Amino acid sequence: MFKQAKPLFLIIETPLHAGSGSDLGIVDLPIQREKHTDYPKIEASGLKGSIREVFDGKTVSGQVKNDEVLLAFGPETGDLHAGALGFTDARLLLFPVKSVKGVFAWVTCPAVLERFKHDLSICQPTINFVMNIPDPNTIPNNSEIIVKGEGDTKKIVLEEYTFPVTSDSKCEEVANWIADKILPSDVSYDYWRVKMKKDIVVLNDDDFRDFVMLSTEVIARTKIDSNTGTVATGALWYEEYLPTDSILYSLALTTPLFVNEEKKKGTRFEIDAQPPEKNIREAKEVMKFFIEGLPDIIQIGGNATIGKGIVRTHIYQNQGGNDGTGSDDTQGN
Repeated sequence: MFKQAKPLFLIIETPLHAGSGSDLGIVDLPIQREKHTDYPKIEASGLKGSIREVFDGKTVSGQVKNDEVLLAFGPETGDLHAGALGFTDARLLLFPVKSVKGVFAWVTCPAVLERFKHDLSICQPTINFVMNIPDPNTIPNNSEIIVKGEGDTKKIVLEEYTFPVTSDSKCEEVANWIADKILPSDVSYDYWRVKMKKDIVVLNDDDFRDFVMLSTEVIARTKIDSNTGTVATGALWYEEYLPTDSILYSLALTTPLFVNEEKKKGTRFEIDAQPPEKNIREAKEVMKFFIEGLPDIIQIGGNATIGKGIVRTHIYQNQGGNDGTGSDDTQGN
């Protein structure tokens, strides 16, 4: 049973292709989606593999011990023991959509926010999170994407669609929380933090689903025949990507180690205690190992050699909720 849980936020810096295989539709290589909602996602196995690759690289440079990576993530082959570090599928929280005013806005919906609230409840008592879910078609009070406003009803234009919206304090509270807690605290995100506080839109569930199904990036790829300088026969295909500035989240989960005491010797996981305290301390140490080793930037998904899938990571921890795995607030990712 998992003893520790931390929210891991993924800020998409370049278009990301977490593929689901080939398809017979217009898009040859679509992205992964939830079966029942069609929301984009990143499978937990792919996320864990990308993060493990980073930690494996740290063993080469001597930053971490190979034995510690094996204990935390599990052996790469065989079934000698399970890893003590796990992840949930990365779920979509905010999706960027072109706007007539303000260039673009982030859209979300009550269903996504309710699920986000529920998922964070798994992190209790580490995360003390209370959210009043806004009504559909609401924007923060200081939004700058309004194209027309009369009285309480205002209008915004996303892609080619016009939406009547109202300013709402609950939407503003959600936007402020997300901007302050999810975005990294360094000055390079000051502009984006201010924009996010103003330019989040809560749509109804159906409109949100339509945008995440129809407004992803679809890129045509070709292979050029070196002899003719033209597209090789059959070498034109279309790939789907999650756009830059999408924001997803996963839960990092840890358990006590699934090995005997002999294999823990000489590692940071060698803890002098008895169960159940020992189990709790091991899970905390695995989480601390993950938080300390996770870099600001990782690569997820396909086409890394053409700059796709660059992702900024950020781990949120509740202020005042220090549980021995790091600082009391956000980690410096």
